[in-house]
Amino acid sequence: MNITLYGIPNCDTVKKARTWLEANGTSYAFHDFKKNGITREMIAGWLRDVPWDVLVNRKGTTWRNLSDEQKDAVIDAASATELMLASPSVIKRPVLCGAGKTSVGFSADAYQQIFQK
Repeated sequence: MNITLYGIPNCDTVKKARTWLEANGTSYAFHDFKKNGITREMIAGWLRDVPWDVLVNRKGTTWRNLSDEQKDAVIDAASATELMLASPSVIKRPVLCGAGKTSVGFSADAYQQIFQK
């Protein structure tokens, strides 16, 4: 199974996910949003499995630092996609893709279910 973990390396939640994957012998490719960027196609793929309002992290610093006008403009998948392309740090991390599934965020229980460990 090809697994890709998307995020930024200094994010605590991404670190936890990477540690879990490594401790459980799960090989994966890491895609750093900041260095490798993101594309409209990536986001569209994630949005096939995950609602836009789950993918946009409304609790993070990036969201909080947006103007009220910018926040109010995010009303659907299209407007959320434009925001994520402009500010990848607003994407809830990590995004895990593999076996035709997309998972957002990290919890050991969820990963155990995904990988049936």
